[in-house]
Amino acid sequence: MSTNVYGIDLGTCNLKVFCKGTGKVINEKNTIAIVNKNQLYAFGNDAYAMYEKSPDTIKVSFPVVNGVIADYNNMQTMIGEVLDKHVKNHIKGAEFIVAVPTDITEVEKKAFFDLFYKSRFKPKSVLLCEKPIADAVGLDLDVNSPTGFMIVNIGADTTEISVISLGGLVLSDLLHFGGKRIDESIINHLKRNFGLVIGQKTAMYLKETLGCALPEEEETSAVIVGRDVVSGLPIEMEISSPVIYEAIKDNLNSICNSIKMILEKTPPELARDIIHSGIYITGGSSKIKRLDELFTQITNIRVNTCELPEESAVRGLNKIVSDEKFRKLAFSMKSRIYK
Repeated sequence: MSTNVYGIDLGTCNLKVFCKGTGKVINEKNTIAIVNKNQLYAFGNDAYAMYEKSPDTIKVSFPVVNGVIADYNNMQTMIGEVLDKHVKNHIKGAEFIVAVPTDITEVEKKAFFDLFYKSRFKPKSVLLCEKPIADAVGLDLDVNSPTGFMIVNIGADTTEISVISLGGLVLSDLLHFGGKRIDESIINHLKRNFGLVIGQKTAMYLKETLGCALPEEEETSAVIVGRDVVSGLPIEMEISSPVIYEAIKDNLNSICNSIKMILEKTPPELARDIIHSGIYITGGSSKIKRLDELFTQITNIRVNTCELPEESAVRGLNKIVSDEKFRKLAFSMKSRIYK
């Protein structure tokens, strides 16, 4: 098996690339900065550092929105720059396997396929794999067995709730909200209750440092800088963890309700498997403190977490393309559209 293989997970917030040759995951912010309408100014982490800070002449954007490619040309530029920066050689004639969300159209899947098939890398092959399947393989689950597994992937713009058995999706629901919606709830809550205007990055910082899915006995706090609504001047303010809990609890309850709806539709035999194995949560936003405890409270089912939840799908892609028993889980669109 060639080592010239790349697993790609085009997340809304982060672009993850697994390079089989090095065994490492490249993780860059999926952000691009353009100047003079079409000239690349910066990409990845460097471009994200400019987000909410750039002048009008520099446009900072996210090429992926709601899990699908919104800006094809910028996404192609972005992936090319990231691979050139981190890999340099051995890209031409490589094999690519790309994670795609569930419940997207054939046209949207074709965009993921064409991004690599029509690229300057002239790939040997391009395969697609549904993200919940890649997640499950990355979590070392035997997806080919007649056993039911539930995967909840909470990303930046989307939350995917899936029940998997025999290498396929039995049930799946793609919700169009995730970590960014939680950030927006924090922004709105602070503006409404404290007259404080903050940016997306500050909201994300509060979510990651103070965010908790259940009320905590021990209160923590963080000092942030925002703009006072009344005076219009910058001010410092100390925000406590109960404030953030109040801001995010409704969003987390929405995810809980969606999980319950999928469980209600799950066939009894698969439901029995899920009770035995537990629910698996992945994705960057699954790192909110005590989220597993909240899901357990709501469903009465044990919840399993993993060390690097944002990388489980891209690590699963590597196993799918490397191991013959998983290879059939991936598919190519070439046979469907290029006859």
